[in-house]
This record gives sequence, C-alpha cells and structure tokens, in this order.
Amino acid sequence: MAAAYLGHLSGGAVEVRSAGSAPGDAVNPVATRAMAEEGIDIAGERPKVLTPDAVRTSDVVVTMGCGDACPVFPGVRYEDWELDDPAGQGIEAVRPIRDEIRRRVLALLGELGVPPVTP
Repeated sequence: MAAAYLGHLSGGAVEVRSAGSAPGDAVNPVATRAMAEEGIDIAGERPKVLTPDAVRTSDVVVTMGCGDACPVFPGVRYEDWELDDPAGQGIEAVRPIRDEIRRRVLALLGELGVPPVTP
C-alpha cells in the first residue's frame, strides 16, 4: 500500500520499489480492495524479495517491522513505520491502516520536497 501511494501521490516523481524480507505469495486481497476504494489498482502487483542491492541503491528505505532481516548500508536513510499488519484482517480493520500509510506517505513526500499530485 505504501509503494502504491508513493507512486500515485508523487505522480511518478519518486522511483518506488516494493519488496519484503519474507514476502507472501500474493498481495493481500483485502489491501487490494482497500486501495481500490482510493482509486488505486494494486491487483496486478506481486510480492518481491528485498535484495541488498535494492537497499544499497535507494535514498530512503521504509520498513515495516523488518528488524534484523533488512540489510543496512551507510548513507541510506531508514524509516521504520510501526503499523498493524493487515494480514488476516477484514476491510474495516485495514482501512485505518491504509489511511495511516497515506498520512505517512504524504509526510515523507513533504520531507522530500515532492508536492503531492492529490491532497
């Protein structure tokens, strides 16, 4: 959801990579539904494994409970966003998680000096 919001709200001004230390087999269907409510289609996305090279070549790495599984490199900015896990949750529980992710993405865009395409 964070990657989708970053791409959408930045209007493509931010290069976004999405990956996980232990990705599932498919994108959470409830997260897909929650993002569709926002007009963002993530149905075609597939989980990817986080590689050290992807981290090393990034300016900012946003983690969500990655812990020691995430590689750390000097000169890369890291932010760990503590959020409830939407896995196994219903749409009513996922909406507030989605909304918090959107709020944090907007704040990050502001810090990066990237005006959001939509408020």
